[in-house]
Amino acid sequence: MAPVLHNGRPVPPAISIFDPMVVRGDGCFEALRSYGGHLFGLAEHLARLARSAMALEIALPPIPYIGEWARQVAAQQGDGVLRIFVSDADEGTNVYVFAMDLPELQPEHRLLEVSAPWHPAGAAWELAGVKTLSYAPNMAATRVAQAAGFDDALLISRDGVILEGPTSAVIWMVDGVIETTSLDLGILDSVTRRIALSHARRHGIGVQEGRYPLSRLAEADEVAVLSSVKEVKPVRAVGERTFRAGPITALLARSYRVAVEDLING
Repeated sequence: MAPVLHNGRPVPPAISIFDPMVVRGDGCFEALRSYGGHLFGLAEHLARLARSAMALEIALPPIPYIGEWARQVAAQQGDGVLRIFVSDADEGTNVYVFAMDLPELQPEHRLLEVSAPWHPAGAAWELAGVKTLSYAPNMAATRVAQAAGFDDALLISRDGVILEGPTSAVIWMVDGVIETTSLDLGILDSVTRRIALSHARRHGIGVQEGRYPLSRLAEADEVAVLSSVKEVKPVRAVGERTFRAGPITALLARSYRVAVEDLING
């Protein structure tokens, strides 16, 4: 089993109940895939971690140190999900790096639209787009969707605008063009989303980012969810709307896997 590293030192797999991340959910984190000990998108995840820590006024140790701790844990874990948790306690910054087994992954997803009144959805807020540890509202939305027989939620703003999934980005295709929520609405700057959209542009597929109402999905041919753990997966339904697993989603999924294979094969 891979070790848990606290500021680079092996520790038992436990966190003090007095840590701010436990007491108040105050901190930030990253989660990324380890493929046979190779971490995909490590530099991008560490850059986002640094932005989150800055927004929370947490002083990180040097980023290369955290990267090395991540590689050490991944090398012993092999395949799995590597997590980096950060908080600012009285005694200084805590950085925990640990790995978990890969969860069972579904080949396709069914989403239920769920209102997300806690989401900034474009309102000015210093933590908009920050990957904080305070994910309880997101997890509650997932449970609402699963209780209704769906796999996960599609978060919708108070005024009916498409946002993101609780732990994933969402894109959809209209007449061969990819559409997705713009980052200025406060959604997470998903590393997987960024990579997938760059692959799309490289293949000559148009990309439009903006503010879209839920009704826009009535025009969509395909919908997909994207995350470091899920990679790129087709969505077969959003509420009562159904979709096919189409060619653009398949292309992006293949391109992503090629990038993973290139990493593994060095």
